[in-house]
Amino acid sequence: MSKKKGLSLEEKRSRMMEIFFETKDVFQLKDIERIAPKSKGITPMSVKEVLQSLVDDNMVDCERVGTSNYYWAFPSKALHARSHKLEELQKQISEAKQRKVSLQTAIGKAQVGRQDTKERRSMTKELQALREQRTQLQAEVEKYGECDPEVVEAMRKSNVIAKEAVSRWTDNVFSIKSWTKKKFSFDDSHINKAFGIPEDFDYMD
Repeated sequence: MSKKKGLSLEEKRSRMMEIFFETKDVFQLKDIERIAPKSKGITPMSVKEVLQSLVDDNMVDCERVGTSNYYWAFPSKALHARSHKLEELQKQISEAKQRKVSLQTAIGKAQVGRQDTKERRSMTKELQALREQRTQLQAEVEKYGECDPEVVEAMRKSNVIAKEAVSRWTDNVFSIKSWTKKKFSFDDSHINKAFGIPEDFDYMD
């Protein structure tokens, strides 16, 4: 019998995001360390690393209250982060293409008379490096398939769902504020500052 293959980092990240989206709750690290292995098959030793990678990529929010860190994630924020990553990759590809065109023009001029100059060899080497970079960037874009029309449409539909989720999260925010008041005896302004909640935060019209 073959040994069961472990989860990749991306699979772990995806499954951990499911915990936040499915429960729509706020967690401490110890909560995630207890839930992730049981419900999502994420090894206990990797939970903290995976969670921190999501925080670093702005997929999960983290705020410190007292001596504890609290983690939560909005569906709309995750969608925005992925869209921003795609925009950055497309920008890099566009810049690489422009540099490639400029270098090809310069190489074309250097090849007049088929002169094997030091400048020509340097430009050829840089062009090859750019081609490799372009291939790598294209692979990244393919990985983030949002550029596919069908995926874009799916993202738009997800955005509608995310907007509906905002209303439910508004309920959650007020519940968290109420719980925090009772637990830590904080006033509204202190809680709003700690969690980054605008003073005029309220339900959407």
